[in-house]
Amino acid sequence: MINVVLCDDHGVVRRGIRETLAEAVDIKVTGEASSYAEVRDVLRNVPCDVLLLDLAMPGRGGMEVLTTLAESESPVRVLVVSMFGEDQYAIRCLRAGAQGYVSKSRDPRELSEATRQVAQGRKYVTPEVAQMLAENVSRPPTELAHTALSERELQTLIKIASGKRLSDIATELMLSPKTVSVYRARVMEKLHLANNAALTVYAIRNNLV
Repeated sequence: MINVVLCDDHGVVRRGIRETLAEAVDIKVTGEASSYAEVRDVLRNVPCDVLLLDLAMPGRGGMEVLTTLAESESPVRVLVVSMFGEDQYAIRCLRAGAQGYVSKSRDPRELSEATRQVAQGRKYVTPEVAQMLAENVSRPPTELAHTALSERELQTLIKIASGKRLSDIATELMLSPKTVSVYRARVMEKLHLANNAALTVYAIRNNLV
């Protein structure tokens, strides 16, 4: 039996994932969490082979959770299940220590197979991610500027480029508008951009939106 813990700040999403996994006789959901603080407690108290982790959570985000687990040499394997497309975050998550990445927009039945592969110690990537990895191998080793952004900075970049206002971004990320403005300023500085229009052009050119 594969023991799974769900970590997503939306209860409806957790319910949907739980019901999807319930169709698999070899997978059991042993715990749920809605934040880093909760998942830390849950992992101490229930058996877990695979952690299904969302990226966009209040407080410490999914990338920070990945980093913490990697630094602690936790035996728990992580399958990221995110609203962000594979082209935006998949390779970044794999480099941070995740064993797999599945977008929430994909066929729900894919989740069970991804969980099995990760539980077996194998990496799980979609054909699209496999293609991106192949292209990265053949591409000259140059770092794109946005790879230096933090998780929150990258989220801010993507959301602004998608046409969202700072107030809307603040609400979605459960942050203050002032904090989001700081993230925006850091993005502008790191990417050497002057305004939101330039930011949007950058995001489009680099397939972030």
